[in-house]
Amino acid sequence: MEYQRLIACHECDMLFRQPLHVRGRVATCSRCGASLTALQGAGAALDRVCALTLAALITFCIAQAFPVIGLRANGMTSEATLWGAVRSLWTGNMGVVAIMVFCSSILFPLIELLALLYLLVPLRFDRRPPHFDTTLRVVQLVRPWGMVEVFMLGVLVTIVKMVSIAEVIAGPGLFALAALTVMLGILAAFDPRALWAIGDESKSARVTRLRWSSVSGKRVCFARPERAVKRRSWAAVSARRAGLVGCHACGLVQTGQQAEVAARCSRCASVLHQRRPDSLTRTVSLLLAAAIAYIPANLLPIMHASSLGRSEDDTILGGVAYFWTSGDWPLAVVVFVASVLVPVLKLLVLTLLALAARRGSRWRARERASLYRIVERIGRWSMLDVFVVALTVALVHFGSFAVVTAGPAALAFAAVVVLTMLASHQFDPRLIWDHEDATQCFNRPTHGVAAAALRITKNRNS
Repeated sequence: MEYQRLIACHECDMLFRQPLHVRGRVATCSRCGASLTALQGAGAALDRVCALTLAALITFCIAQAFPVIGLRANGMTSEATLWGAVRSLWTGNMGVVAIMVFCSSILFPLIELLALLYLLVPLRFDRRPPHFDTTLRVVQLVRPWGMVEVFMLGVLVTIVKMVSIAEVIAGPGLFALAALTVMLGILAAFDPRALWAIGDESKSARVTRLRWSSVSGKRVCFARPERAVKRRSWAAVSARRAGLVGCHACGLVQTGQQAEVAARCSRCASVLHQRRPDSLTRTVSLLLAAAIAYIPANLLPIMHASSLGRSEDDTILGGVAYFWTSGDWPLAVVVFVASVLVPVLKLLVLTLLALAARRGSRWRARERASLYRIVERIGRWSMLDVFVVALTVALVHFGSFAVVTAGPAALAFAAVVVLTMLASHQFDPRLIWDHEDATQCFNRPTHGVAAAALRITKNRNS
């Protein structure tokens, strides 16, 4: 049917016709600026992504097996590994924080790499692996919560902090972690939602079939011409106005009747919804809880340090002041932005988005959509202080000479990070555009959904 050749922007719900050839290119919604990835032939080459995923998995194992950093003071040596940092928090009666650090730095990145490799290897040979839908949904679920790059920044902050206390020793795990951070940064440019279209190509017969024959001793390729598709005239409307619904997981466009009866996507079995149920209520509730938790996160100590019978408490702002007064002002700025400025901006921006959506405001919808994408991308960097605490607790355990334990602010601050990330995930960005007239987004008349300002640019990662 005609609607099956459409795609719906997952951020503004605008409908577009599927372009025929987008391999090696990126399609962008010109209404809200979001990238459209649920396209036939979209995304980077599978060969490169598969090889990079395998290399990242091997590097991940090396980073887990060897110490990341070590300390040497007064003839005593201590080392810290990723697993050791989790164990130190667990034994220090910080079980919730230990679980958060374990999931964000070890479990979720490992699940993503294993699941991607499970999907990419068969797809590389045009085969659709068993449980393809469930595995790909797991990848999409855990990807936002993997924070290896934030952990790496926490390692660098810890090294600078420990230099004035003892001799810092770089372990093999540090170099493996640095390489892993670069690999995962490159992999982050590959959107797993593009695999839905690739999986469909492997599952069904291709439109264009290649036939090889021998002519004068040479191999010649003949392409079966595609059947002409009759183009109908579509107005530039959203999926909701057209009575359609786009799956938020795989991007498949279906009729509203299908969504009401089955309530699940026919391709990936995800729950279908025109708009996320109770989106604003859940977002505001999570923001309120995060704002409450942010108060003790800044007032209570985040670390307890005892050395030669003396005890000292360290707060988040105290750590910023320490770096500033010691001359490490660039590091003080980084810690201040990640631990103070980013959480406050997340709370303010999400509150603004929720209030504007509640009132049905049309004020600067595109700018508000850009703010939402920024909040989603920077949310994880607030975990920096939690990782610094975990590494410091694992490193500084020299018996009666010096011991560092996590303070109650570590739990409160970790709760702020998780709650604000959940709030951004619960907010439905399509609410920004529900009261915006779609025809006002275009300066010239359109000739069908394909002409509705779908920009296709060259993919730099191809």
